[in-house]
Amino acid sequence: MTDAASNKQRAGIIGTLRAAGCVFAEGEADLLIASAATPQNLKTMVERRTSGEPLEHIVGWAQFCDLRVEVDPGVFVPRHRTELLVRHASKVAPPGATVVDLCCGSGAVGAAIAAAIHGARLFAVDIDPAAVQCARRNLSPVGAEVFKGDLYTPLPPGLRGRVDVLVANVPYVPTGEVSLLPPEARLYEPRVALDGGPDGLDMFRRVASAATAWLAPGGHLLVETSAAQSSLARDDMSRNGLASRVVHSEELDATAVIGRWEDNY
Repeated sequence: MTDAASNKQRAGIIGTLRAAGCVFAEGEADLLIASAATPQNLKTMVERRTSGEPLEHIVGWAQFCDLRVEVDPGVFVPRHRTELLVRHASKVAPPGATVVDLCCGSGAVGAAIAAAIHGARLFAVDIDPAAVQCARRNLSPVGAEVFKGDLYTPLPPGLRGRVDVLVANVPYVPTGEVSLLPPEARLYEPRVALDGGPDGLDMFRRVASAATAWLAPGGHLLVETSAAQSSLARDDMSRNGLASRVVHSEELDATAVIGRWEDNY
């Protein structure tokens, strides 16, 4: 294809994506063109994107903390805001930390923490079989163990009282607001990864209520929330024996609650 024809093709794809409401049409067009194996494949990929399917599902990966993370169709797409958890986990974890990533999805958070913490020993859990399969591929290079199950249930009993960093990107959208999410989340990502119950904190409370049984003294629990939920979430952590604080990033438009466990708290 000549340069003129290539430019015309790119311009046409950009126009199609813009008409479908894609805000970053230029960048998406370049990524789709680079990812397509054939012209027919490119046509199909553009059609999938204009129908609302997440770009990451179409190209098969997402950029997260400077890592390329595989993301299969139907698996929750890691958001850049969740990099806040990685930043703070990296600050509080000792070298060789034992790390547990609950509600791990694709394994993006665990992979980024393992890259940031020298010698980290990583365990990850998700209840969704598709997510577990995806996470195992992403986390196998760092020797992580990935389990399918409900929160702490499938973890090895020997981890109790030995976890230095417990991180959880729990679902926190209130049930009544799931229908208001953009179609690419509402229609293409698993509801179990989005719906946090009536006030969005059902899963958060389950994680916080059992955290001290798994954390080592001085260990930390880090959970993403919305800014509106952060005060309630912090109070709940405190009720469960964790010295808690709220952190926020304007850059990432992200909020998280961090709790520290001391056995004499």
